[in-house]
Amino acid sequence: MAKIKPFKGLRPPVELVELVASRPYDVLNSEEARAEAGDNQKSLYHIIKPEIDFSVGQDEHEENVYLKAAENFKKFQDQKWLVQDEKEMYYIYAQTMNGHTQYGLVVCANVDDYMTGKIKKHELTRRDKEEDRMKHVRINDANIEPVFFAYPAQPELDAIVNKYTIAPAVYDFVAPDGFGHHFWLIQNDADIKRITELFAAMPAMYIADGHHRSAAAALVGAEKARQNPNHRGDEEYNFFMAVCFPDNQLTIIDYNRVVKDLNGLSDEAFLEAVSKHFTVEKKGVEIFKPCCLHNFALYLSGCWYSLTAKKGSYDDSDPIGVLDVTISSNFILDEILGIKDLRSDKRIDFVGGIRGLGELSKRVDNGEMKVALALYPVSMKQLINIADSGNIMPPKTTWFEPKLRSGLVIHKLA
Repeated sequence: MAKIKPFKGLRPPVELVELVASRPYDVLNSEEARAEAGDNQKSLYHIIKPEIDFSVGQDEHEENVYLKAAENFKKFQDQKWLVQDEKEMYYIYAQTMNGHTQYGLVVCANVDDYMTGKIKKHELTRRDKEEDRMKHVRINDANIEPVFFAYPAQPELDAIVNKYTIAPAVYDFVAPDGFGHHFWLIQNDADIKRITELFAAMPAMYIADGHHRSAAAALVGAEKARQNPNHRGDEEYNFFMAVCFPDNQLTIIDYNRVVKDLNGLSDEAFLEAVSKHFTVEKKGVEIFKPCCLHNFALYLSGCWYSLTAKKGSYDDSDPIGVLDVTISSNFILDEILGIKDLRSDKRIDFVGGIRGLGELSKRVDNGEMKVALALYPVSMKQLINIADSGNIMPPKTTWFEPKLRSGLVIHKLA
């Protein structure tokens, strides 16, 4: 069972939502956040990237920066830039990109469900990143930003969502990145009860994006439980905020690789080595996009190539071994280019597919990188199979877009 609950969200007034809302903390650096916030004192960046209130070069992990986040969070509430709802409810948050709209339910997920594996993950987390977000949750006593979950699509949940979304949205705006954001309130007690029951019948939910935020929120919740001698299990800190989307509405975008050198090989020797496990076809100067699983696009010295993995280089019965990221990591990045650890090797970088394949050729043509590799995107079915089997995807496998806008609603832990 997936245990969820409604909550009294802390939200901006309608006339301020576009000023408050921001991109997530982890998709831009401090200077980009400083530039985007500009002179807008109502921008959520003052809470999620509070180093922008200090001099350029400020270490974002120093204690005074976390304290500034809490000071700004209090200021937002004192100034009524964020106002708490009087009733516990669920919310609907929809996003529109390229004409496609996906509809998520904003709920409070259960800490114990995370700890016991009912909320399933597909990525490893780094302790330093967990601790950073744990400090942020602790000092604000709130989940300022939601995590991004997927759940097995259910017609009855779709019907409840549709009932609300035919009405005008409470928030409805297009962000500077061109993506639409739409938000409704679910206040009807019968609908709230039924949504809770339908989630309770689900065997699991899946983290799509936000593994570090999920871990941090759950760990702080468990920490608070241990510290409370009168802990009951229904306190607000036992829950953390998530936007849950039906799996059939989500699309995973490709996550591509660029590498600085050929590990001492000439172009010819590199391509010959690649041909051991791949059928190599020269495609020319026009961008070539992978057409299916086990087909890759390679860009080298101004030319695109199609690479098709040969039989025997993957195992269709192995949920990890069948992934294109595994095939390319094993037989190109590791075996030929000597890149053993995708997390730490400085010779490799990763480019989200939202930037387009032109970004790959650009970074090679300008001399920054020597070779680029584009992958066919992972499917939601693959992600769920891997999570269900208890496996972990290799690093930098999935890229979800659009990202959740932060600041539409906040969950306070007290």
